[in-house]
Amino acid sequence: MGIFSRFSDIVNSNINSLLDKAEDPQKMVRLIIQEMEDTLVEVRSTSARLLAEKKDIQRQQQRMEKEVADWEAKAELALSKEREDLARQALIEKSRAQDNVDALQNEMQRVDESLDKLNDEIAQLQEKLADAKSRQKAILMRQKTASSRLQVKKQVDSSKVDDAMQRFDRYEAKIDDLEAQVESYDMGKRTLRDEFAELENEGKVDEELEALRARMKSKSSKDSE
Repeated sequence: MGIFSRFSDIVNSNINSLLDKAEDPQKMVRLIIQEMEDTLVEVRSTSARLLAEKKDIQRQQQRMEKEVADWEAKAELALSKEREDLARQALIEKSRAQDNVDALQNEMQRVDESLDKLNDEIAQLQEKLADAKSRQKAILMRQKTASSRLQVKKQVDSSKVDDAMQRFDRYEAKIDDLEAQVESYDMGKRTLRDEFAELENEGKVDEELEALRARMKSKSSKDSE
């Protein structure tokens, strides 16, 4: 027994409910599609057999109806020849043939009802099958996307990334140490540029000092007047 025990189970099943309960939705929908396709083949085979049976019943019915007409003609012939005994026997055979016609008619009705039901169920199954195939594509795309995202997450969250960042931190610390060593060598050493800069600063200081003396002298002269 597969996922479904009977054809009606497939037709009446809720695919969403089945997928919600499945541990592996992709595997479940694949099994559902396979079961539906197998059942569809079986149902179509049954439908073909019923169609063949219907044609056979139609042939038998036509033969029995012809036989009914033949026995009625024989009965009329016997009566015309004043052979009531033969006419009676002919009518008995006609009645038997008519019973066969009625039985075949009932059988034809049963076959037609079965065919109508099968055709309706085939239509429902095809609709379910199309829905399942559409969901299979959607599930496959979602699974691929989720797998890709999971792979990226694993790479980003892995210890390798943390180790790489820690190595960057160590490299930066080493560069800081090297730069500090260079700066320490330069401390206390005067360059030619430093000498000229000092001379320029000294000249500015002397000029400001003379200007200050002049302002103070001018102010003292005004106060004494």
